[in-house]
Amino acid sequence: MKKEVRLDCSGEKCHNKRYEGNWTGGGSALYTLTGTVIHGKGNGRKVGMPTANLYYAEGAKLPERGVYGVRARIDGKWYPGVTNVGTRPSVDDDPRMTVETFLPGEDMDLYGREMTIEFHIFLRGIRKFPSLEAVKEQVDQDIRRTLAYFEEKVPGGYDNEEKNKKTAVQEKCRKN
Repeated sequence: MKKEVRLDCSGEKCHNKRYEGNWTGGGSALYTLTGTVIHGKGNGRKVGMPTANLYYAEGAKLPERGVYGVRARIDGKWYPGVTNVGTRPSVDDDPRMTVETFLPGEDMDLYGREMTIEFHIFLRGIRKFPSLEAVKEQVDQDIRRTLAYFEEKVPGGYDNEEKNKKTAVQEKCRKN
């Protein structure tokens, strides 16, 4: 079992850390990134997992590569999600870093809109899966961990007036 380590850092202070095991902000964000949602390749949508691809400023300090439990702010509302920072070895061999966020139960047209991502918990490193379906299965597990984290550690959960309205996808993730 991996132990949970609380880091008292944010932004650039976290950038060069090497993370071992699971780490969290203990209820506060470890890192925040804001950018515009741009078009991606659409692969996630093929398996019911559409992602919002974030354009970030050139030279921006990004969190360590990996998968994170996040809160995403769009038009003043917060949504729980999972963000991949890094490459997509299950999809292609493109070496470019991407920041892609899946918001379970949401299928909004976000292109061209600003999104702020608060990184709350490091879930796992980047790894290659045999198929997009296998990626989706892992992301469902990541969502369950993220929702449990928000319920336990973050006062008000993801703080949205719709927070008590559970979507079918969120309920399915909790039950599986």
